[in-house]
Amino acid sequence: MKNDLPTWRGKMEKPYDIQKIMALLPHRYPFLLIDRILELFPGERALALKNVTINEPFFQGHFPKTPIMPGVLIVEAMAQAGGVLAFESVPKELQGALIYFMGMDKVRFRKPVIPGDQVIFAVQILNLRSKVIKMAGTASVDGQLVAEAELLASIGENR
Repeated sequence: MKNDLPTWRGKMEKPYDIQKIMALLPHRYPFLLIDRILELFPGERALALKNVTINEPFFQGHFPKTPIMPGVLIVEAMAQAGGVLAFESVPKELQGALIYFMGMDKVRFRKPVIPGDQVIFAVQILNLRSKVIKMAGTASVDGQLVAEAELLASIGENR
């Protein structure tokens, strides 16, 4: 049975491949955890994708005989999707500023994420103030909810 998860799939004006993501986020291997932005509506919501492979460095120790993506990294990937949304949603004078992950609430993990999964992260802005942004996020695999959280971020000074 599939959950009623976001499948917005709208048309974007510009592509958000890994090169565009790397231009927006400061993260790099092995900590860049999203591969593509599938959809983005600035000030509203975004969908991001992560292809989970057995080559991920964390699978060496989590767990060698039963590889499971750590929950904290699922939330981090969700936050990175939110970071791209935040970068594209802040006023022009704040674009280019670092966005810091400040907190998470209502975090729940529903199912394990394993090698071979494609995780879809859906993030939606709940509240955007001058320097603080609150978002709701979900992670799903094959239409099944695997994690959810509320995320809080702070918009720093321009780089």
